[in-house]
Amino acid sequence: AGGGEAAEHRALVLTGFGGYEKLKVQARRGAGPRPGEVSVSVRACGLNFADLMARQGLYDRLPPPPVCPGMECAGTVRAVGEGVRDRQVGDKVMVLARSGLWQEVVNVPTSQTFPMPEGMSFEEAAALLVNYITAYMILFDFGNLRPNQSVLIHMAAGGVGTAAIQLCKTVENVTIFGTASASKHDSLKESGVAHPIDYRTMDYAEEVRKISPKGVDIVLDPLGGSDTTKAFNLLKPMGKLITYGVANLLTGQKKNLMAMAKTWWNQFSINALQLLHQNKAVCGYHLGYMDEEVELLRSVVAKLVNLYSQGKIKPKIDSVWPFDQVAEAMRHMQEKKNVGKVILVPEAPKEESRKAEN
Repeated sequence: AGGGEAAEHRALVLTGFGGYEKLKVQARRGAGPRPGEVSVSVRACGLNFADLMARQGLYDRLPPPPVCPGMECAGTVRAVGEGVRDRQVGDKVMVLARSGLWQEVVNVPTSQTFPMPEGMSFEEAAALLVNYITAYMILFDFGNLRPNQSVLIHMAAGGVGTAAIQLCKTVENVTIFGTASASKHDSLKESGVAHPIDYRTMDYAEEVRKISPKGVDIVLDPLGGSDTTKAFNLLKPMGKLITYGVANLLTGQKKNLMAMAKTWWNQFSINALQLLHQNKAVCGYHLGYMDEEVELLRSVVAKLVNLYSQGKIKPKIDSVWPFDQVAEAMRHMQEKKNVGKVILVPEAPKEESRKAEN
């Protein structure tokens, strides 16, 4: 204990809902960890689609502003609270939380920390939890993915998309359809997508049907609105649709009431009797509402760490941005320029600072 614990640290604070400028780097005074908590020196944070929604006031798991966003980070344990036995100072950990992780120092319950596997970088660790837990649970727990099946992955070059492709490759002979803009198709093919589809110039449902007239076994739907209906119609008998987001709500940097109205108007709706005649499943997934399911999440993370250690999955880092460039990082992601994960770090990467000195 002592005065050191109340030192100032930098945090990204959402000052209100709206455009990119609503996120500001501010100084915060930290306290030490409470009983059952650990204090972590943060080295890297993940930027997620939900964070873009949160900035616009569209994400229901974020407390009202001013608030520090951020659902995942990675760093080193700097202090442990009373009663903590499973973590020690110096441990490298990844952290999952509902919000609050975009800062240089965070205090979190030890149950929300996971040891980083050997050989993993802080950037990779900040790219693992949200995207890979989501992709894993969607594909295996809900999707029941098995050999020789086919999967349609939207936003296939994004964080969850990249994770889902890698996880599909751990099952024999899975055919992957992936939507992304044309400039990303080569990189998608390299990563194992058999059929990249440019959603900007083509009707992806028609393209899927040309190759697979009966449709696909699993559709991952992060889009919502009318795309959920298209997804349902693309399912083979016994197929599964897992909806896990409403990216269609994001049209510009601020909340768009027209887009919201349109998305809700086109919201997919089906009753139990209709489902019965279709022989299809519809599932909804939201990691933000899983925070009570500690054992379940722990078991998923253990499987992912195991796959990482075997070299079967590896987070793909698109770009790394210092806290004070969070607006640029968000724009880069919202304009779908990224292939893989967008990472935020408290300070500028070392190369940058060297360039500045020369």
